[in-house]
Amino acid sequence: MASLTMFLCRSVRNVVRPGLSLRTSATQCGSAVFTQGRRHQSTAPEEELQVQYLEGDSQGVVVFGLNRPEAKNAFSRNLAGLLKEALQAVKFDQNARVLIIRSLAPGIFCAGADLKERAKMKPSEVGPFVAGLRAALREIANLPMPVIAALDGVALGGGMEMALGCDMRVAAVSAKMGLTETKLAIIPGGGGTQNLPRLIGPAKAKELIFTGRAIDGQEAYDIGLVNHVVPQNSNGDAAFQRSLLLAQEIVPQGPVALRVAKIAINRGSQVDLDTGMAIEEACYAQVIPTKDRMEGLMAFKEKRPPRYKGE
Repeated sequence: MASLTMFLCRSVRNVVRPGLSLRTSATQCGSAVFTQGRRHQSTAPEEELQVQYLEGDSQGVVVFGLNRPEAKNAFSRNLAGLLKEALQAVKFDQNARVLIIRSLAPGIFCAGADLKERAKMKPSEVGPFVAGLRAALREIANLPMPVIAALDGVALGGGMEMALGCDMRVAAVSAKMGLTETKLAIIPGGGGTQNLPRLIGPAKAKELIFTGRAIDGQEAYDIGLVNHVVPQNSNGDAAFQRSLLLAQEIVPQGPVALRVAKIAINRGSQVDLDTGMAIEEACYAQVIPTKDRMEGLMAFKEKRPPRYKGE
């Protein structure tokens, strides 16, 4: 635990994109980590999404922090725009090995769409906005690196759909998750009707969507919706802390291997077995000529940790 605290107290560096805010959230080294000092206040538009590149023991881990507490991190035009920019920046960053999406607002992950803003939209504006948000959430699934959703609070509607687009989900027991759109006489529009049944099966997905029911972290774990469930801590960031530990396990692996493994799993899971095996073969061919593969063999022979460069 000491090493975890040490790396959180080291510096972070900014993503080179305009409009994205970054600042270190830890206020003390050796005690509570990632405490959010100003999270109860109204947030400036450019600070609604904060991007951090961790260093030290977790170099290669990128953290997207949703920071719109006054609106429960609901997706507004501004927040959706910042998310799109951040996704484009991290997508082409070779130094980004794992992405964690979390909330800086206590007790909330993301409440979905900003219904107050939505109510002011003309009917002709709703469709394009939802389509743009759907594309952004789909972009999360298509990122080349593993993505983890840290669910320390409520994730409803579009917020749940964002978590479904991630490769892995970690939840606090107290977290609440659900696709509640049918309560508003609409359906999930950010991929929920497609991603949820692929994850937990059509029958259970239909039950949750038809009823609009929200479930807690333990039930989510029991039905296979999340990878890990943890008791909430006094800082309200237990899922984030567990996500960091998971990211630390992933970072040392070969970056090229992680990218093509994700492609093989994502594409292969949508086709028949024979086609999936062909996809795996094609993906395996991509790692054979890499310097990282040779480094892995040499490291094994010399009984030392490998030093992968993503080449």
